[in-house]
Amino acid sequence: MAERPEDLNLPNAVITRIIKEALPDGVSISKEARSAISRAASVFVLYATSCANNFAMKGKRKTLNASDVLSAMEEMEFQRFVTPLKEALEAYRREQKGKKEASEQKKKDKDKKTDSEEQDKGRDEDNDEDEERLEEEEQNEEEEVDN
Repeated sequence: MAERPEDLNLPNAVITRIIKEALPDGVSISKEARSAISRAASVFVLYATSCANNFAMKGKRKTLNASDVLSAMEEMEFQRFVTPLKEALEAYRREQKGKKEASEQKKKDKDKKTDSEEQDKGRDEDNDEDEERLEEEEQNEEEEVDN
C-alpha cells in the first residue's frame, strides 16, 4: 500500500497526454483543472480496484481478473463502458496471442537454424576427416612406392 495519499496519484505526464488527446486542438487546460482531473482519475481507479477486489474476494481469490473489473464497472453503474472494455480486452488478448505465436515461431525457426548449422558443422568435420584420411593414404602410397 502507499504510504502517502500523493503516492496514489497517476503520473502527471500520463494525465496530460490523455487530456490533450481528449480536447480539441486549440483548447488548453489550467494547471488547477489538470490537477483536479488527475485526482479524480486516481480516485476512480482506486474505487474501481476496490469494487473489483470485492468480486475477487467473493470468488475466494486473491488475484483480480478482467471479469472482476467488468463486474465492478456494472456495479459502479458504468454499464455503457462494459462493451467497449470487453472489445478492448478481446483485442488485447488477440494481440498477446499473436505475439506468443510469433515468439514460438521465432524460437522454432532458431532451433531449426541451430540444427541445420550443427548438421553443416558435422558435415564439415566429416569432410575434414575424409580429407585427412585421403592425405594419409596418399602418404602411405608414396612411402610404399619409395620402398
